[in-house]
Amino acid sequence: MKTARSFAVVLVTAPDLKTARSLAQTVLQARLAACVNLVPRLESHYWWQGKLEHSTEVLLVLKTTQARLPALEKTILQHHPYDTPEILALLIQAGTARYLDWLTNCVQLPSRGRGA
Repeated sequence: MKTARSFAVVLVTAPDLKTARSLAQTVLQARLAACVNLVPRLESHYWWQGKLEHSTEVLLVLKTTQARLPALEKTILQHHPYDTPEILALLIQAGTARYLDWLTNCVQLPSRGRGA
C-alpha cells in the first residue's frame, strides 16, 4: 500500500438515479473524478427545516485528488437540485500504487500542445 495524502473519496447524495447518473457523467467528463460509484435505494433520515425527515436517495462515491476538490464542489453545487447538497470529502490514507497512479492520470487535464 502506498501512503496517499493527496487523494479523497467524496460522498454526495442525490434524489434519484437519473440525477445521480447526470452528476456522475458531468464530473467524469470534466475529469473531476476518476470513478463514480452509484449506490441506489439508500434510506436517509435527517433533520430538515426543524423536522425529522426520511427519503430514498442515491449515494455517489467519487474518487479524486485533493487538487480537484474545489472544482468538483463547484460543479456539483451548480448541477445539484438540492438547496444544501451533501458533499463530504474523506482523505484517503493509503491505497495501491497502481490504483492511485490510475486515479491521478484520469483526473489530469490533457496537456495542450504548443502550436507551430
